[in-house]
Amino acid sequence: MTTTDRTDSRPITLSAASGIDRAAHHRLDEAWLAAAWSHPTTRVFVVSGGQALIDDTPDGRTELVMTPAFEAPVTETHRYFLGEDEDGVRYFALQKDALPGRMDQSARPAGLREAGLLLSPRDAGLLVHAVALENWQRLHRFCSRCGERTVIRRCQACGAEHYPRTDPAVIMLVTDEEDRALLGRQMHWPEGRFSTLAGFVEPGESIEQAVRREVAEEAGVVVGDVEYVASQPWPFPSSLMLGFMARATSSDIQVDGEEIHEARWFSRDDLRAAFDSGEVLPPTGISIAARLIELWYGKPLP
Repeated sequence: MTTTDRTDSRPITLSAASGIDRAAHHRLDEAWLAAAWSHPTTRVFVVSGGQALIDDTPDGRTELVMTPAFEAPVTETHRYFLGEDEDGVRYFALQKDALPGRMDQSARPAGLREAGLLLSPRDAGLLVHAVALENWQRLHRFCSRCGERTVIRRCQACGAEHYPRTDPAVIMLVTDEEDRALLGRQMHWPEGRFSTLAGFVEPGESIEQAVRREVAEEAGVVVGDVEYVASQPWPFPSSLMLGFMARATSSDIQVDGEEIHEARWFSRDDLRAAFDSGEVLPPTGISIAARLIELWYGKPLP
């Protein structure tokens, strides 16, 4: 596998520099966390079921709804320290069973698929972090060793410690010797929606092996060279997307009929014509898939 910086100046959604220092060395310092929580500049937002409240500002921006800590709702569950910015402002997320209401009725709940394209890099980064932690905590309430309830990573019964996991997934744009791109469509997608192939890395498997296996399983195409491009956090609920360009050594397509319903080779002219006619819909902008296709296509997708 080769590694080349093939990204351009535009950040990949959910991956842009957020300006937040996670300050991990403070996470177990209860005295420091208590002081940070009580500081008047600290900002807090609530996350529930993968959603938070967002609001549109008069100048056309969209922001996370955050409050000072002293105005934050009381929670009996979990509080997450997310980090601090260059001005020393500390940020926390609160996990609740439901999002709080708003007196002005202007805010609305949103998950990352909607909010990720609207929020600033700072707010998107904070929400990615909070949603990933909330997903993990909500789905891992009991110890996998003894079955007792866990309290903030630790089992009170057997003492086992549990940490959030991240599942690596590969996503790849495959091209052939004619420099055509292989795009596929899943059965549950809207008619005409095509994107890159993707799949999870299996136990005991390298990421290069995962790229080749997934393409062979889903489309019946054999892959040779694999080139890493970039990564993207994907907390749906707990993945990290590893993006690649891959070169096929065969061109015959045989889809698996389960994950991939249809797959086709596209030249740039083919894809441009399909976009123009509406026959093909591009992947949504939040996914790194769009960036991989753009790197080959040579310009932003419609």
